[in-house]
Amino acid sequence: MKQELEFKIEGIEWGKLQDEAFNKLNKDAKIDGFRAGKAPRSMFEKKYGKQEIVMEAADMAIKKEYERILTEGKILPVIEPKIDLVSCDEEKLEVKFVFVTEPKVELGKYTNLGVKKDKVKVTKEEVKNRIDSLLNEYAELVEKDGKVADGDIAVINFAGYKDGVAFDGGTAENYSLTIGSKTFIPGFEEAIIGMAKDEEKDINLTFPEDYMAEELKGQKVVFKVKVNEIKTRVVPKLDKDFFEDLAMEGVTNKEELEHEITHELEHQKEHELEHEYEEKCLEKAASNMKIEMTEELVEDEIEHMYREFMQRMQMQGISEEMYYEYTKSKKEDITSQMKVDAEKRIKYRYLLKEIIKVEKIKVTDKAAKDRVKEMASMYQVDEETIMKEVSLENIKFDLMYQKALDLVTTNKEEK
Repeated sequence: MKQELEFKIEGIEWGKLQDEAFNKLNKDAKIDGFRAGKAPRSMFEKKYGKQEIVMEAADMAIKKEYERILTEGKILPVIEPKIDLVSCDEEKLEVKFVFVTEPKVELGKYTNLGVKKDKVKVTKEEVKNRIDSLLNEYAELVEKDGKVADGDIAVINFAGYKDGVAFDGGTAENYSLTIGSKTFIPGFEEAIIGMAKDEEKDINLTFPEDYMAEELKGQKVVFKVKVNEIKTRVVPKLDKDFFEDLAMEGVTNKEELEHEITHELEHQKEHELEHEYEEKCLEKAASNMKIEMTEELVEDEIEHMYREFMQRMQMQGISEEMYYEYTKSKKEDITSQMKVDAEKRIKYRYLLKEIIKVEKIKVTDKAAKDRVKEMASMYQVDEETIMKEVSLENIKFDLMYQKALDLVTTNKEEK
């Protein structure tokens, strides 16, 4: 919901506020011939202009009024308000706040929703694929005779030339290239197939039109390549040596490994299906609910999701600029795709919040402290470490939301 509030300051009060603003700004002003804070107002205004004082006074007034509104508690904004300067000059200040408060929520049916939870099923094919993946992790690279084949690793020297001149980034020695990885531009890896150790070859290629480096887009080049070594991956057999290397407790043969892998997959699928079930229940309960969502609330949620996304990219060593360069996209391309999920997150959040209110869900300090003990045990740290990261109130908040979610996922009608 939106709430608008306007306030105006003029006359003596506005004059006093401008005087305060001048004194504040003058403390750091650098004006020739005067020490900081000692320049007369006329000199300050001559150098910086009267509007500088007016805008500082406006900032001070807006901050003070906003703090008063929050302290009064009659308006409880859920996001930062939009602030419009209706009028701002030496004579008066008029400001309009546009507050976004919690949306009005009308719950529908939110328990016994008739949502069915899928049963866990692990196939023999899935077990085999997981074991094959495990064997590949233990595969060894060994040197091979003969010629390079798809899947081999060719250790090569290469140098790229455009119009007879070596270009930046096109040269390397003893580079390990997995054939079929599509690491290089199209045609390069395919041309290596069939080469023998110590063989040299010129490979004529054309860079793609959408290549990152502007100077190489669509350009014809020649790569001079020499194969120094050919390696192939040797996948181990399910024998005694492999199980000794694996060192998995209670696993000494194929049957025991299949049993262990089946158990792991069941546990993984159970977790995934539980998450899917919760999502379906929330979706059904949210569809039964009426909520008034403002555009500002959705935009704020999108911005929050965008920051989370970019933080994950940065954790992988990818900056915002790098991401846009690699993907050839803009911020609008990402945020437009986030709108549906943003609306969903808002609906789910206020669904659970309203359930907490309606059901009068409470969490005691003892329950919160017990949860802290569980977390400390789970992460193998002491309780003080947990409490440095989160407050007891946040723990209670999370537990209340979990209780509300438990109500949504309750399905007594399910047979």
